[in-house]
Amino acid sequence: MKIATFNINGIKARIDALLDWLDEARPDIALLQEIKTVDEGFPREPFESRGYNVETHGQKSFNGVAILSRLPLEDVSRGLDGDDDDDHARWIEATVVGERAVRVVGLYLPNGNPAPGPKYDYKLSWMERMKARARQMLADEMPIVFGGDYNVIPERQDASRPEAWEKDALFLPESRAAFRRLLHLGLYDAFRLRHPEPGHYSFWDYQAGAWARNNGIRIDHMLLSPQAADLLRDAGIDKEIRGREKPSDHVPVWIDLDA
Repeated sequence: MKIATFNINGIKARIDALLDWLDEARPDIALLQEIKTVDEGFPREPFESRGYNVETHGQKSFNGVAILSRLPLEDVSRGLDGDDDDDHARWIEATVVGERAVRVVGLYLPNGNPAPGPKYDYKLSWMERMKARARQMLADEMPIVFGGDYNVIPERQDASRPEAWEKDALFLPESRAAFRRLLHLGLYDAFRLRHPEPGHYSFWDYQAGAWARNNGIRIDHMLLSPQAADLLRDAGIDKEIRGREKPSDHVPVWIDLDA
């Protein structure tokens, strides 16, 4: 079971790039972030014609997450519990039924800038809510994949120039500590299980020649429950997508599970 996460940065602006990548990479499940459209505006037909079931949790003009799956989806839920006033479309869950059932979560964690400030407070509180939901889900002792744009640079080796990010919400000590608290629940960073070395990134800014200079950061992550980690066969980043026409500033991160 190949599962990928991809912040597409606008489904309508990037649909051709996304379809080309789907045709090449052929993931069984693609978790999308920043679809930037309401549910009824999502262009379903090109994906359904390729055999994907489509589930969305959209929002006008920004945010928005989706699941594309070649396999049946069950028990779809939308939204992260813990704040009745939070109307941002950042969380979607479903159970994928392959050789075994796997619970997948597609998430778009808040950026948090400028920090300090209310946006950063929202980021940290959102991460606490995620931790509470993850702890609840882990009690089921089933394979779970939490995939998405976490907007967190976990370690210095996850940035080409870490010194440039020291005052950014993505790299502040509180953000990194909150990410570690997720791992301390018993989750595993899938990519790092296969690639512990530095020099791997999933985002390059559009500005200042970041792509040409390989001035990247790794902020798109797949965290696995112990039961999912036991099934991990491989993990990777499709870096070359960033160099194509009209790319997203993110690239797909993927895992292969024995499921």
